Amino acid sequence: MALGNTVYNLLFKKTSSFMLTVAVGAFAFERGFDKLTDYVWESHNKGKLWRDIKDKYE
Repeated sequence: MALGNTVYNLLFKKTSSFMLTVAVGAFAFERGFDKLTDYVWESHNKGKLWRDIKDKYE
């Protein structure tokens, strides 16, 4: 339980540190989710994207 108490005291005990934890967590999740969905989209549509076919049309 020492780890739980330490995490609570550092991140969740004060409102200001809790809000900072939420903001940083939301930012990190958004960036990670954005990168993951871009990777899935680009791998699924490989060969169909503009950067893949633009040499044919320029």
